[in-house]
Amino acid sequence: MKRIIVLGCIVLSATTSFSQQTEPVKDSFYTLTPVEIRAIRAGENSPFTKTNISKKEISKLNQGQDIPFLLNQTPSVVINADAGNGIGYTGIRIRGTDATRINVTLNGIPYNDAESQGTFFVNLPDFSSSVNSIQVQRGAGTSSNGAGAFGASINMSTNEVNKEAYAEINNGYGSFKSWKNTVKVGTGLLNDHFTVDARLSNITSDGYIDRAKSDLSAAYLSAAYLNKKTTIRLNIFTGKEKTYQAWNGISEADLKNGNRTINYAGMEKTGEPYENETDNYTQTHSQLFFNQELSTTLTFNTALFLTRGKGYYEQYKAEREYAEFGLPNPVYGGNTITESDFVRQLWLDNYFYGNIFSLQYKKKKTQLVVGGAYTKYDGKHYGKLIWSSNGGLPEPAYKWYDHKADKTDFNIYTKWQQQLSANWNLFTDLQYRHVGYTINGFRDNPSLSVDNDYNFFNPKLGISYNNNGWNAYLSYGVAAKEPNRDDFEAGSTQIPKPERLHDIEASIEKRKANCNWSATFYYMSYNNQLVLTGKVNDVGAYTRTNIPNSYRMGVEMQGVIKFNSWMNVAANLAISKNEVKDFTEFIDDYDNGGQKTNTFQSTDIAFSPAVVGSATINFLPVKNVELSLLSKYVSRQYLDNTEDESRSLNSFYVQDFRAIYTFKIKWLKEVNIIGQVNNLFSKKYEPNGYTYSYFVGGETVTENFYFPMAGRSFMIGLNVKL
Repeated sequence: MKRIIVLGCIVLSATTSFSQQTEPVKDSFYTLTPVEIRAIRAGENSPFTKTNISKKEISKLNQGQDIPFLLNQTPSVVINADAGNGIGYTGIRIRGTDATRINVTLNGIPYNDAESQGTFFVNLPDFSSSVNSIQVQRGAGTSSNGAGAFGASINMSTNEVNKEAYAEINNGYGSFKSWKNTVKVGTGLLNDHFTVDARLSNITSDGYIDRAKSDLSAAYLSAAYLNKKTTIRLNIFTGKEKTYQAWNGISEADLKNGNRTINYAGMEKTGEPYENETDNYTQTHSQLFFNQELSTTLTFNTALFLTRGKGYYEQYKAEREYAEFGLPNPVYGGNTITESDFVRQLWLDNYFYGNIFSLQYKKKKTQLVVGGAYTKYDGKHYGKLIWSSNGGLPEPAYKWYDHKADKTDFNIYTKWQQQLSANWNLFTDLQYRHVGYTINGFRDNPSLSVDNDYNFFNPKLGISYNNNGWNAYLSYGVAAKEPNRDDFEAGSTQIPKPERLHDIEASIEKRKANCNWSATFYYMSYNNQLVLTGKVNDVGAYTRTNIPNSYRMGVEMQGVIKFNSWMNVAANLAISKNEVKDFTEFIDDYDNGGQKTNTFQSTDIAFSPAVVGSATINFLPVKNVELSLLSKYVSRQYLDNTEDESRSLNSFYVQDFRAIYTFKIKWLKEVNIIGQVNNLFSKKYEPNGYTYSYFVGGETVTENFYFPMAGRSFMIGLNVKL
């Protein structure tokens, strides 16, 4: 690890910018945060590991790419994209944990899909254009509502008040015929009581991968009434996405032969690929907030919400048997037809609704929050056949399966922060969570039903110290989470157990006028973590299996230096060890039938790089011009838990360059021209992939698939504030 000593500081890492890191302790990120968000976010003196991203920083990063790409420079983050350029389906891992283990909330309201527990930001196109602030907590954190945080939580807020009227037009164009068009307007505060904000967005791109097109549109509307003690706000926002599927990845053979953009989706069709192998989904959010100041020390807030989602993905399936879809074999001229080409649609049709609430007490040295949430998920899974090359469909859109799922989630929590002295603060957080989950059949296992209840107690405790620019804390937290939908399809004889995390965090930070640095140590111990082992379930599919013991241990270092008025540097570095103990791999045995097993005593957890680092160098050579060089390094990642280098992703180091020019014209408040070149040196790299192995001909054969990222590409945007 290199050490650079400047002005008495060691650059160990950084988040997004110098300005963000050196704001006074009582900065606007906390003082302007809406009351419903303060109930769940980690505050200034909370003993939890966090990164705050302000509206100003979000606007610099928002070039039409998905939300994970806005977080790329934050510690321990690794991002990927199916289409290779950050538009469409994207993914994020924090401390090696994927999106199913990252708790995401929008204004305090849960966003994770109730069944898969994943987060599909493609359903919220250009949402970042309405976001005022983001807090990323790593570890168990203080997350209260929604899915358990097993690696991190991401909280986004849109509810801050814009007191002045505004209008903005944001347009961008870039590589792969990528377009971003956004219009935002706001009334400001009318008659000191009313405010309305609105946005329309459209993002399109051909993608880096062949046919990986995206057509994304969104709308956002927020209306609020405010007086001295009462706030009522209604948010309605919707997103519609149509993306050509690119989630199959690219084989190792094609990658080595230079076929980095090949897309296998739609290729089951003879001749040209099927033109509509697409994912289609619309998601609409309605949020109603009520905040009331009951006294100088007591505040109450509550919110009702409804998330409506409906859509499907369409696929061409060649030479499939009629029996697979529950259909009789058609007979033509005395000939029985057993197979046909089909076009199928797999549908999701769901409602997710509920209530969150909190009562907040604050007086001098004491802060107390009592809150909770109740949510209900009603989901339908069904499949339609819309075409058959040999006919035989009883109706134009024949349903061959139709299954329902219901999930309830209730939690109640108490958070207490007590100032023990001028420098010491104590924090406790006690949460009880109950989950009820009912599934009435699966597509490939229609007779399997699930009716499970889970009860979790998640305590957290920490202490922090602040004095003369020094900040330190020590915390311990517990998180627990239920299995997801796919885990239950393992079958009646392989019921998965819930997972549990014990997280210890210790940090020290020093803030000075021209620099600051911090180092955080963490130890995350997992019980019954669910991982892919290659084991086959009752219907012949690969399923996740509980492993008794695994852990993550590491240090995250951050630092920022302002050399002078025209140059500052921010960097971060995460070094970790991520281990699975007593891991058993299952491999299909095509020679003898069944599965072979391999046992490992201690191996690296899949997709958990030992080193992740990023750095940003900002230059301000002349007035109104900002030039930035952004760098990212990720070490080797293994595709499974065997720690086999032949099943891994190579390390990579990439650099981006960004230039911002800001000026004003008489009748315009501000004009920004933002240009960014991604992957400046056209590094060929793959941040994501998958693998599977089998035993045939007396030897083990492994097939790897990768998701390549684009080489050098650009995006240029013109942002006009009227």
